[in-house]
Amino acid sequence: MRLLNALGLIPLVAGHTIMTTLYVDGENQGDGVCIRMNRDPEHATFPIEPLANDAMACGYDGETASARICPAAQGSTLTFEFREYADGSSPGSIDESHKGPCAVYMKRVLHADADNNAAGPGWFKIWELDYDSSDGKWCTEKLIENNGFLSAKIPQVIEPGPYLVRTELLALHAAQDDPRDPQFYVGCAQVFVEGVVGSGDKVRLTEGNTVTIDASTYDLSVPGLTFNIYETPLALPYPMYGPAVYTGSASNSRSGTGKVMTQVRGLKPAGCILQRDDWCGFEVSDYTDQDGCWASSKECWDQADVCWNTAPPTGNKNCQLWQDKCTNIDENCEAGNWTGPPNKGKVLTPELSKVAGSIEPLAKGAASSRKHRRWGH
Repeated sequence: MRLLNALGLIPLVAGHTIMTTLYVDGENQGDGVCIRMNRDPEHATFPIEPLANDAMACGYDGETASARICPAAQGSTLTFEFREYADGSSPGSIDESHKGPCAVYMKRVLHADADNNAAGPGWFKIWELDYDSSDGKWCTEKLIENNGFLSAKIPQVIEPGPYLVRTELLALHAAQDDPRDPQFYVGCAQVFVEGVVGSGDKVRLTEGNTVTIDASTYDLSVPGLTFNIYETPLALPYPMYGPAVYTGSASNSRSGTGKVMTQVRGLKPAGCILQRDDWCGFEVSDYTDQDGCWASSKECWDQADVCWNTAPPTGNKNCQLWQDKCTNIDENCEAGNWTGPPNKGKVLTPELSKVAGSIEPLAKGAASSRKHRRWGH
C-alpha cells in the first residue's frame, strides 16, 4: 500500500487571476479541461511581463496544447471562470483594485490540440467591454459582481472547425506608475465549432478582420494601456485597443455543402472513469487470483503517480479519489478477495458545479441585479 496524498499539500499561490474553467452553453467542461495555462503553480495567476512577449497570445505555456478539445456549436455561449487561486481553495476572481477592460478573441487553427499555433496572425475579436459610464464600472468590476464568470458568444456565421479562444483582462491599477505597468492576464481554451462545411461568412478573411498577437502586439504607445483610472474626471471615452468586434454577416453566409464537420480529435477517451483536467484514470485489469490482484494494484498506483505528479495549478483533488480506489484494491488483495476489481467500471468523476452567475455576456448599460458574494468551489 502506498500513500501519495502528501503530494497534494503543495500550496498554490494567489497572485492576481487566471482563467481556469470553460463552460459551453452553461455546461461545465471541468477545471483545466481544454485549457492552456501556466503550469507553474507559484506564478500561474501572474500577469504577462514584459509586454513584448509571445505569451501575449495564450499566456505562459500557451504554446503547449492541451489534450482535450471541447465541442461547441455556431452561436454557442462560451463562459470562462476566473479565479485568484487557480485551485479554488479560496474565493475570489480578481482583486477589486485591478480595474480595466476585457476582451475575447478566436483563431482558426489546423488542429486545436497541436503545439506552437498561438502566437501569430489569424486572431479576431468576438467580444469586448471597457468602462461603462452608465454605472461607473469597468469590465473587471462587473466580472467580480458576476462571481468571476465572463461570457462571449461564438458568431453564428463562423466557419466550423478547430479554434483557440483567447480571454484577455487588462488591469490598469499601475498603468500610471513610473515605470508604467499595465498588467495583462490572458489564457486560451481549445474548442471545436461544429457546423455545416462552407456555411460561414465567406468574406471574413479577405476583409482583413484578423490581427496578429505576439511579442510585437502591445507596447506603451497604445493609449489604452497607460490610461489613468484615478484621474478625476476620467478622460473618457476609454481608448479601447485592438480590432473592432467581429460579428459576421448573415448576408455573406453561404448555404454550405450539406456536410457537417464533426470533431474527431481531442475527445474524452473511451473508458475514462475519473477526469482531472486532461488526465483520465482507466479501469484496471480483471483478476481472479492473488498475483493478478497485486498486478492490478500496481496498475492503479502507477496511474495515481501520474495523477498526483502532473496536476496543473487547478489542483489534484480528484487524485485522492483515485488513490482511494487503489487502497480499496490493496485491502481486497490483503483480505484474500482475489476476484475483481471491486466496483468495476464505476465512474468516479464528481458531479461538476454549475455556473454561479449569469452566462449572458457582460455589457454596457445592463444594470446588474447580482450582488457580489464570496463563494468557494
